[in-house]
Amino acid sequence: MGLGTLDIAIVLAYLAGIFILAQWVSREKAGHQKDAKDYFLAGKALPWWAIGASLIAANISAEQIIGMSGSGYAIGLAIASYEWMAAATLLIVGKWLLPVFLRNGIYTMPQFLEQRYGSRIRTLMAVFWLGLYVFVNVTSILWLGAIAVSQVTGMDQMLAVVLIGVFALLYQLYGGLKAVALTDIVQVTLLVLGGLLVAGLTLNQLGEGAGIAAGFHRLWQAEPGHFEMILDKDNPFYKDLPGLSVLIGGMWIMNISYWGFNQYIIQRALAAKDIGEAQKGVLFAAFLKLLMPVIVVLPGIAAVMLAPNLDKPDQAYPTMMRFLPSGILGLVFAALVAAIVASLASKVNSIATIFTLDFYAKMRPQADQQRLVRVGRIAAVVAVAVGILAAKPLLGSFDQAFQYIQEYTGFFTPGIVVIFVLGLFWKRANEAGALAAAIGSFALSIALKLAWPELPFIDRVGLVFLLALALAVAVSLLTRHAPEKDIIETRDVDYRTRSVFNIGALAVIAILTALYTVFW
Repeated sequence: MGLGTLDIAIVLAYLAGIFILAQWVSREKAGHQKDAKDYFLAGKALPWWAIGASLIAANISAEQIIGMSGSGYAIGLAIASYEWMAAATLLIVGKWLLPVFLRNGIYTMPQFLEQRYGSRIRTLMAVFWLGLYVFVNVTSILWLGAIAVSQVTGMDQMLAVVLIGVFALLYQLYGGLKAVALTDIVQVTLLVLGGLLVAGLTLNQLGEGAGIAAGFHRLWQAEPGHFEMILDKDNPFYKDLPGLSVLIGGMWIMNISYWGFNQYIIQRALAAKDIGEAQKGVLFAAFLKLLMPVIVVLPGIAAVMLAPNLDKPDQAYPTMMRFLPSGILGLVFAALVAAIVASLASKVNSIATIFTLDFYAKMRPQADQQRLVRVGRIAAVVAVAVGILAAKPLLGSFDQAFQYIQEYTGFFTPGIVVIFVLGLFWKRANEAGALAAAIGSFALSIALKLAWPELPFIDRVGLVFLLALALAVAVSLLTRHAPEKDIIETRDVDYRTRSVFNIGALAVIAILTALYTVFW
């Protein structure tokens, strides 16, 4: 499979168009220079549609499209729980978390930790997030994105890694978050359109001329095990998605950490012009998440019948693209590149934000605004360079990269959720308790993985969360409370939501209930 002349023209037109658009939307008025608020938070003026689209564009990238399609090929629809439960999680974020963050003018998650607890936990978690974003997120997007580019074009995979990294860097380097967020509506539109085309054409292929619905029916009848949302204990992939634990256990912890306390995700909502726009933005994202399994999981399931002898599950999505005619292939490939570039640019911008505001600005409080922007750009360049060098050594040997990402971030997420939840809703929590939760989460996760290797990692996440919560509460009660360190204001936070959010939230919950009922 390769790109024809028309396909190449479409892809090049996309690359040129999105680059020009990114520079245009982030231009400044005459006489005005970008300051840190402009560069890292888009001037605190993002509308709801940009927030919602940017949340999805930051989230859906190579590790979702390639990695989750691979898990769909190996496991089935059960992997869609990450997407559908994320929709419910976004409602929680909009209702309970964003009002506190926006009321207190939060720019970064480490900043919140310092204002709530103290400087040591801010530094510890800033180091953790930088390491996670560079060595897990950036590397995974580069490597998995390069798999797709290589399989479609025949390009050398490491060359693809370099080209993806350089383009994503240049795309957002000048404009920062504004360049990323205000172009993400284009990226998401292309992603959804391209993904639906892949799903529709592969199902049509299965329908053998009888249409998409016939193809879906044939796939469901032939592979019923791949349409089970709740896996039985005798399923070989139960350890990855342990039955009811997915619905009532550790996956909630994974999702709340990711959507509520993850800088490169929550940064979009923090850049909202007001709380109403932020909440409408996360609601828009929740509806888009309901659609994502059709785009990222269904093609992987279809590949079980259309390409049953793949060497690795992560080859499923690129293989399904071979059924696309010329022109459509170029459009879908452009959509795949859009997802890769948008998500990578988002992560790189957040790396720059954390390094600049949580390290450099603390060490150089006298630095002017333009210097902070320059430092952010340098940090972005370094992050991409390190990601390019580390991608193959870290990810080259994994069959299902999505599962690798989830398991290893799961060492830390229980502690992160404990720290933030107690920080938001329990005034007695202190820095000693937060440090105990952070360090304890990692230590307990490693100990349980070594001592109880057969324990599913989602169950381990839930168990470690409870243990870290108990540890944080105990340490907080046994050590001195320092209320003078806590400058996060919660007494006057208004948790009421507008009718549009309430109606939309009820609709999301109703759709989720129907989906789990049908595919239980």
